[in-house]
Amino acid sequence: MKYFKALILILTLAFLTISCFEDDDDTPISTSDINDFVWKGMNTFYLYKENTPDLANNRFSSDNDYNSYLNSFSKPENLFESLIYQRQTVDRFSWIVDDYIALEQFFSGISTSNGMEYKTFRFSSTDTNIYGYVTYVLPNTDAAAKGVTRGDIFYGINGTQLTTTNYRSLLDQNNYIVNLGNYNDNNTPDNINDDSITESSQSVSLSKSQYTENPIFINNVLDVAGTKVAYLMYNGFTGTEQFNAELNDTFGVFKNANATELVLDLRYNPGGSVYTAIMLSSLITGQFNGDVFSTEQWNDELQQAFESEDPEALINRFINNNEGTPLNSLNLNKVYILTSRSSASASELVINSLDPYIDVVQIGTTTSGKYQASTTLYDSPNFRRNGANPSHTYAMQPLIFKSLNIDGVTDYFDGLSPETGNVLPEDINNLGVLGNISEPLLAAAIAKITGTGRSINKKTRSVDFLEDSKDLLPFAKNMYTDKKLPAGL
Repeated sequence: MKYFKALILILTLAFLTISCFEDDDDTPISTSDINDFVWKGMNTFYLYKENTPDLANNRFSSDNDYNSYLNSFSKPENLFESLIYQRQTVDRFSWIVDDYIALEQFFSGISTSNGMEYKTFRFSSTDTNIYGYVTYVLPNTDAAAKGVTRGDIFYGINGTQLTTTNYRSLLDQNNYIVNLGNYNDNNTPDNINDDSITESSQSVSLSKSQYTENPIFINNVLDVAGTKVAYLMYNGFTGTEQFNAELNDTFGVFKNANATELVLDLRYNPGGSVYTAIMLSSLITGQFNGDVFSTEQWNDELQQAFESEDPEALINRFINNNEGTPLNSLNLNKVYILTSRSSASASELVINSLDPYIDVVQIGTTTSGKYQASTTLYDSPNFRRNGANPSHTYAMQPLIFKSLNIDGVTDYFDGLSPETGNVLPEDINNLGVLGNISEPLLAAAIAKITGTGRSINKKTRSVDFLEDSKDLLPFAKNMYTDKKLPAGL
């Protein structure tokens, strides 16, 4: 659109009714300037551009029309949200942030944490009281030091009962007192109608601090009836060079131990780097180097640009090395993957993309249902980090493409589900010890491996799960990529 050249000059002028933001040097920048970045970025990259009338290339008849549109939004967040296509159903994962430093740190595995990872639940969909239970505790954190353990139940924060309206704000604080309770099943084996949480006098004071989480939470090789079974609880596709190298080294240990089976535990993994998903899948296999792992579908304009300039860029292939280092691939024809509703994005990409090639035995419950990927857009001429406007730290993380496996399977909005005989929710009253062969989900996988297990469907205390601790971070469940873009853009 030719009027954009003139628009850049127009937007440098101060408008009569305009908000301003200031950077650390107190250099003001207008809301309209940031809004201009938001609209242009979404107009170029947004996966659902064709479904969003305000992103049409012919949406504005003149520079003044465009300028008036930008000034109708008092905050960049408001403009961004207005451009999201069906927030509650289709696009649940696009975000804008006003501090891209924190976003970059998160993608490197750095965040603020007290170490207590948890899920929240209620006893029915009409219940307004919320409770939580600890799923795992990160090492070398405040929660670990103060004895918080998997399975701990809590009902309140700072003496206030958690409810549907306050639990997010209470748990989002940097410092708080966790009020502990006890799960009361009233001696009924399956029926939760009479279950309750009994308040106790116990509490623990927790503080968050900057923390780098290693996604490799547990890794060991189990000797089960003479079979070497590798077990890996992998809690994030962080994508840094360090953690990718450690992942390869871990598979080297599995390989040297002559492991012939693998249980990959992704039940708490919110996803992350597309590259790391490809790498992990290539470590599991190894016999498909160069074959199609997944393909990408962008908005119509970008799809045509890729197909014209570099169609190979739309294809992700299995690999045999990481930055030149050979992968310690296991060459497996079957893998057992443990999942829950907290398994999202890159976790689902691994399951969906491996499925056409090997036998993927999914055990647990249905995954989150995120098949789209995003990228970080900065306020720079090419939307990359280099040359970003120094006057503010806004950045966007919009959905830019959706992934398809080699058979074209995508759009699994409702998640990926285990086969009927492999459905096994975590039992809040019998969580077990992670990594122990008697932990229910791992035990179910081992039973499948040894051939001693029948259908593992069974009733559990099916409370109404809401969110996990990662859901407090809006960009935690993103699947992201740093793919180079067509030069013609």
